[in-house]
Amino acid sequence: MSSREAILEAIRSKDRIEKRPRPTVPLYDAAAATTDLMEKFNAAFQRMGGRLLTPDAQNPMAPVNAAIVHPGPVLSCVPEVTGDFELKDGMKPADLAPVEYGILRAAFGVAETGSLCFTEKQLLINTSGFLPQHLIVLLDPKEIVYNLHNAYQRPEWTQASYAVFQSGPSATADIEGVLVHGAQGVRSLSLLFHPAG
Repeated sequence: MSSREAILEAIRSKDRIEKRPRPTVPLYDAAAATTDLMEKFNAAFQRMGGRLLTPDAQNPMAPVNAAIVHPGPVLSCVPEVTGDFELKDGMKPADLAPVEYGILRAAFGVAETGSLCFTEKQLLINTSGFLPQHLIVLLDPKEIVYNLHNAYQRPEWTQASYAVFQSGPSATADIEGVLVHGAQGVRSLSLLFHPAG
């Protein structure tokens, strides 16, 4: 095995998580007890370009199905919704390029930034949060933390090999202030509050 192959194999290995103590940081969350976390999250999420789906008590997944308006493959990484793009053993991250809709469950949300956290447990393949044209996310309202300092205390940061925050759809703007969504990632990000399990 060449040194290049050894390095790549070490990176790909799921056993590379080293147990190190995390530094102690202040939480800056004195206002958390008096804050409506869902309201704060919603405001930040929408400010970043995200779209909230209206829950339907009779049919909880109806808003998700209604959000799928374009033809194309649907990748579902959640048991609540059936997709038609099947993940197979040995798939490469780039194999998700033709996916039109990705449906995921976030590990948790951050009220301060409107961010959603995904780990390899939710993504199944790391690119499932970025290559679909449109991303639809389920989030348990009980899994919203006040700020990024609280997020850092979550077990995902010590138990997962891969974790990422995503805030709104991809966006870029030029010096003239022309804003374009979907330039480098998902074109739309929709969210449905739905309890886990």
